[in-house]
Amino acid sequence: MSEVNENDRFECVIINVIDTLRWKGVVVEESGSGGRVYFGKVQAEGFNYAPGDILYIGVKRLAQEFEEMKMEVSLYDSEDRKLDWTFL
Repeated sequence: MSEVNENDRFECVIINVIDTLRWKGVVVEESGSGGRVYFGKVQAEGFNYAPGDILYIGVKRLAQEFEEMKMEVSLYDSEDRKLDWTFL
């Protein structure tokens, strides 16, 4: 298995978008593995994506594990703008 670099981006498909007053909750599925990630605080302003659209995730290993969390996963648009992040 090859090493995942911090600059690597993996294509994912939006599965669901949840509207709240200030944020969007976005569920994406990574195209290769079928793994799903939920991002709960995507800025609603300027977010014009819907289920079926393509976004990208990036993975960064944490220098020190925090309880069961081992990596930071970030959500990016096609212009490499960071939309949100979460720990896994």
